[in-house]
Amino acid sequence: MEHFPGSKAPVLTHFPGARAVDERSSVFSNTTTARKEVAMTYPHVPVLLDMCVELLGHGIEEARARGIAPVVIDFTLGMGGHSEGILRVFDDVHVIGIDRDPAAIEIATSRLAPFGSRFEAVCTSDDNISEVLEQRGNPPISGVLFDLGVSSLQLDDDARGFSYSRDTPLDMRMNPTEGISAADVLATYSENDLTRIISTYGEERYARRIARAIVADREHTPWTSTQQLADLIGRIVPDPKNQRKRSHPAKRTFQALRIEVNDELGNITRSLPAALSALHLGGVAVVESYQSGEDIIVKRIFRQGTTVQAPPDLPVVPDHLKPWLEEIVRGAYKAPQEEIDHNPRAASVRLRAVRKTGVDPA
Repeated sequence: MEHFPGSKAPVLTHFPGARAVDERSSVFSNTTTARKEVAMTYPHVPVLLDMCVELLGHGIEEARARGIAPVVIDFTLGMGGHSEGILRVFDDVHVIGIDRDPAAIEIATSRLAPFGSRFEAVCTSDDNISEVLEQRGNPPISGVLFDLGVSSLQLDDDARGFSYSRDTPLDMRMNPTEGISAADVLATYSENDLTRIISTYGEERYARRIARAIVADREHTPWTSTQQLADLIGRIVPDPKNQRKRSHPAKRTFQALRIEVNDELGNITRSLPAALSALHLGGVAVVESYQSGEDIIVKRIFRQGTTVQAPPDLPVVPDHLKPWLEEIVRGAYKAPQEEIDHNPRAASVRLRAVRKTGVDPA
């Protein structure tokens, strides 16, 4: 199994049945198959698309070697860009796309209709994966992909309330028919709870000050709009001394509220272990994170499978404490500048990937 150092582009590998890709190109090149063809059909190209397809290909190749029909789960379907890349490059793969957002399901289903029965979309939360697979007879899974965080589709939809740059309702739910909204959080959470959320999920140093102002203002004015909240935070958070690092003062608080409303960290904590359990031997898991809270959870879960879970002085390590995962990307991979220039969202991505080498202790 080839390792991909964090500082170098991996060497492109061919897989039986995969479509030809120019061997002179790295997987990050704008001319490689997946990115080039996906860009031709849809304007938004996913972050590190070619690398994700390349890594998942190892699991697909293993499935073929074992006589298993390759199945890949795209846990964060969005507009279907990653799924399209996989389906275009590997002509025998079945992709199950999962998303809790009905609008995303509708768009991706239409976009991927040309692939017929090779693609199916399921509108549900990531952590319902065990039920999804049970309904399909628990097929062995060759690869799983998580592209975490909010999608461009949701950011661009004014009705969702994810953006602090436009005046929209304070909602932030990925599924607008389920759960509590950001307005509900601001209206009902205590100052201590708001401080905890904004500090932990947003890494905002002025969390207490912001939470106190939110609670004080709601006594006379209900929280209803994103502009209302952004203006309040703008009055509280001072300008940074280094203007080159300046970002919108509401960015961290909006991120924190979105994570709380959608239980994003809870979802990855529950769904990633279930996804790893579903992989057949040689199957691959790829996770793209965009903020430290997500990446810490992914790193912890992967480390539990890639390291010996036994005291160092134990003379014989029982099988259930031996590593059952292998890193195929060393640490967290950061997008190269070429990718960032092509796709600014890639600036904050941290990609981790593992291959299943044994039976998980669960």
